[in-house]
Amino acid sequence: MGLFDFLKKGLQKTKETFFGRVVKLLKGKKLDDETREELEELLIQADVGVETTEYILERLEEKDGDALESLKEIILEILNFDTKLNVPPEPPFVIMVVGVNGTGKTTSCGKLAKMFVDEGKSVVLAAADTFRAAAIEQLKIWGERVGATVISHSEGADPAAVAFDAVAHALARNKDVVIIDTAGRLHTKKNLMEELRKVHRVVKKKIPDAPHETLLVIDATTGQNGLVQAKIFKEAVNVTGIILTKLDGTAKGGITLAIARELGIPIKFIGVGEKAEDLRPFDPEAFVEVLLSE
Repeated sequence: MGLFDFLKKGLQKTKETFFGRVVKLLKGKKLDDETREELEELLIQADVGVETTEYILERLEEKDGDALESLKEIILEILNFDTKLNVPPEPPFVIMVVGVNGTGKTTSCGKLAKMFVDEGKSVVLAAADTFRAAAIEQLKIWGERVGATVISHSEGADPAAVAFDAVAHALARNKDVVIIDTAGRLHTKKNLMEELRKVHRVVKKKIPDAPHETLLVIDATTGQNGLVQAKIFKEAVNVTGIILTKLDGTAKGGITLAIARELGIPIKFIGVGEKAEDLRPFDPEAFVEVLLSE
């Protein structure tokens, strides 16, 4: 499936419910008071958030000309981070994946592994979510399915020890990529955040500039709640990018804009389904084109 078809599938609900109405509202028009009010309502309903919506409206008022074309430009500016991965010159490339349980974190680790394996790279998956036996088993299944090595300890083991062993294994066997799955129990926030920091510290003992990427998985269907989660993780660890999952399951894809604008973190991958190939690198231009196409 090509990128545009992939995005059309993922953004169908969002487009039908909110952004299709935005296109009809603004096409060929300039922004007047009535249009501004209606646009504000649509953007907030689509989970763009109050702060980001106000920013967009203020920017629109500054521009003269077709409001729809101006909106495309503004949204592209909001989303237009460098989405490339920070791959080190020497392997292994270490990625730590964080997020609350239920966001699709372990599945995202498996899908990332498949992406790298398809590029001809050797991948190690670290089952550092040791608080859920199901997460360890799930990661092992992904490892078998995509051809990645899985490093795991028993349930309840020290997550940092699992991460350390995975990185040591990758160094000893000249593996290209290490993907570390972590726990996500936000109700024990203080413990979880300390645990994540410990994983960071331990990995750095083996490779000083690792993890090279810390990717936060956010479930698009949780809307503004996902933004709250992101702020908590951003405080605890240096989040370098977002994986936005379940975008096909929500009519409120505007959360994408809120995340980029309010957190200042690039969205690096989006997920729109259960299949292994349903995770793709994020392309801001294609995203805006599909979201606001006529």
